Amino acid sequence: MKIVIVSLLLIIGLNSFAQSKDFSGEYTRTLGEEGKHVIEYKLVLNQDGTFVFHSYSKIKGGIPPEVNTYGKGKWSSKDNLITFLSNKNEDFDEKYTLNFNNSKARFITKNPRDKSDKIVRTKLQFLESEISWMQRIDIFKI
Repeated sequence: MKIVIVSLLLIIGLNSFAQSKDFSGEYTRTLGEEGKHVIEYKLVLNQDGTFVFHSYSKIKGGIPPEVNTYGKGKWSSKDNLITFLSNKNEDFDEKYTLNFNNSKARFITKNPRDKSDKIVRTKLQFLESEISWMQRIDIFKI
């Protein structure tokens, strides 16, 4: 009887682990043309629940011509929705100035039951953010 219960618990545990999504990794997006105007976004979601974000823009004729902005904090997920939090005491300094509080992104990937040839790149689509230029931005997993 003990073997049956242990086997059942092991099967349930493995099944729930197999269905979990791996949100962690590097996400990136480049907009514009090289040599003209370029905007690059890079987001790293670490497995320990922390994140680092870097935005780089080089605007021809802009003042200043190149801008780097950074943000960091913690992230959590529920279903396919990722919520970002930044602690004012720990996550902000001269370098890390972006406030990701109240930012939410949807994790989008191809449904495993979809057997068609349709290509769906895994991405995060920002739905809400107090950072105005982050709303509706898609960044793709690499």
